Amino acid sequence: MKTMEEKAIEIAKLMKDGKGNDVTLLDISGLNSWTDYFVIVTVTSSTHWQGLYKQVKDYIKDNDLEIHLTNRKSPDGDDWNLIDLGSIVVHLMSESARSFYDLEKLWHAGKTIDFRA
Repeated sequence: MKTMEEKAIEIAKLMKDGKGNDVTLLDISGLNSWTDYFVIVTVTSSTHWQGLYKQVKDYIKDNDLEIHLTNRKSPDGDDWNLIDLGSIVVHLMSESARSFYDLEKLWHAGKTIDFRA
């Protein structure tokens, strides 16, 4: 059985393979009580985020995960889309939203995991 870290790594790889830009995987497990990993991805359009969202949905079917919440942070849904999988939260963000919210800086005490190996 896969650990949550292994699943987070696989999702990060899936986002990279799906042409997500600047994919970052953060272990924030020691910093809060509500999630363990952030997968942060820059997307280029609503079509791009929809494709990546579908890949996440396909992944969770075979990996004992479920979507707890999908949330759009902007009215048109293009700036920041969040997929809450419990222990893993996937952030699909436009370049401008990613720069503005700067989650990596906000969660700087988290550990960046190199999933490209």
